[in-house]
Amino acid sequence: MLFPTVTFAVFFLVVYVANWLTMPRPRAWRWMMLAASAVFYGSWDWRFVALLAAAAAANQFFALRLAATRRPASARGWLAAAVAANLGVLGVFKYYDFFVASLDRFLGAFGLGTSLPLLDLAVPVGLSFLVFRMLTYVIDVHRGGLAPSPMLDFAVYVAFFPYLLAGPIARAADFLPQLRTPRDPRSVDAARAFRLVVVGLVKKVLIADYLATHLVNDVFAAPEQYSSWETLVGIYAYAAQIYCDFSGYTDIALGVALLLGFVLPENFDAPYTARSVREFWRRWHMTLSSWLRDYLYIPLGGNRGRPARTARNLMLTMLLAGLWHGAGWTYVLWGGLHGGAMVVEHRRADRRRSRGLPEPGSTIGTRVWQRLLTFHFVALAWVVFRADSVASAGAVLGRLVTGLGSMGDAVTPALAALTALGIGLQYVPRAAAIRLEAGLSRAGWVVQGLCLAAALFLIDYLGPQGVAEFIYFGF
Repeated sequence: MLFPTVTFAVFFLVVYVANWLTMPRPRAWRWMMLAASAVFYGSWDWRFVALLAAAAAANQFFALRLAATRRPASARGWLAAAVAANLGVLGVFKYYDFFVASLDRFLGAFGLGTSLPLLDLAVPVGLSFLVFRMLTYVIDVHRGGLAPSPMLDFAVYVAFFPYLLAGPIARAADFLPQLRTPRDPRSVDAARAFRLVVVGLVKKVLIADYLATHLVNDVFAAPEQYSSWETLVGIYAYAAQIYCDFSGYTDIALGVALLLGFVLPENFDAPYTARSVREFWRRWHMTLSSWLRDYLYIPLGGNRGRPARTARNLMLTMLLAGLWHGAGWTYVLWGGLHGGAMVVEHRRADRRRSRGLPEPGSTIGTRVWQRLLTFHFVALAWVVFRADSVASAGAVLGRLVTGLGSMGDAVTPALAALTALGIGLQYVPRAAAIRLEAGLSRAGWVVQGLCLAAALFLIDYLGPQGVAEFIYFGF
């Protein structure tokens, strides 16, 4: 069940009414939300609803054991078991076949082979997001920052449908307290929810899907058929596509949750305006970035200790971040590229500090240059992320220098405009969005309804036929 469909609109209308009717009765509301989330997730594959239930039960068991254990050694053992169980599920479904096939190819190069069978399992949608959410719960209980919640509350946290498929990675410590008291419909910021949903639909249907079907998919499938200019615009278009696709999903998720009375964490903060790769990761997929920082990078030692140790921690964190996205060497390479860039930036910052040099100037020219350099690094790294293989990524990047001499006709004015819009949206001041929300809030429901109808008409008229799955559903 995709967000930008009539099916979801009908589903959400029913859930919205049931949400506020049952809200005064907390237990009934919890069972209603679990049932709605089961229907939503079961629309992809009903077998995975059982996985949700088993995951919730197992992690609640681990959390209760961690809270009851007083001996540090026993607590560490239960935590290790919880982490192993969660990562084991992720590994079996998502990575087993990848590693077995890679091992077989490696040994085959030496005339050896493996007899390990491939499982060929269907990967549950949003499994990586699910595992990371559950790990925040058990780890925070172990650290003492969170007490185990009632089972029904934890089940709602695990299955809450707005973020179930592709995030954001809401932490238990932020979401569970919202269940303690019924939500008040009068406190819902409907204007902000309205803006989030509409902007998310525009990003996904009007920009991301159009760019994918009109240039990006073809350039990555057959780069030899396109000129250097078309390939370059195709790379820019994919940078716009993946941002609009993923942030569009997040916008809709935040808006839908807000209409139900719940606040989810922001996941994007104009990432293409970043002036360094480190800043990019503070702005892109922020809930994943903060998760990796708090549950992986800092426990590894962070930037404490020698520079070599910091570099190791950065590289390991980013390599695992790449692997989190998918079972493929392109994702690992993509993570390594970002990790390497962050190591270089960290080393340069350390040298400046050791020599007593100030940070680079903040003139307009310097800021523009830093943003251009960072954006182009990120955009070129996206090629590796998007390609089916390292060889395919090399073919796309190679076309930038082998396809000179012809402009081609694949880049239409509409495509160029939507690419620029997808990137340029991030330069709209946040204050402008706040003023828009305030204006809509004052306008009343009639004007809000007319604006929504006009936006939906434009999306249906200008967008491509059909709605593609969100890119991050695969992760």
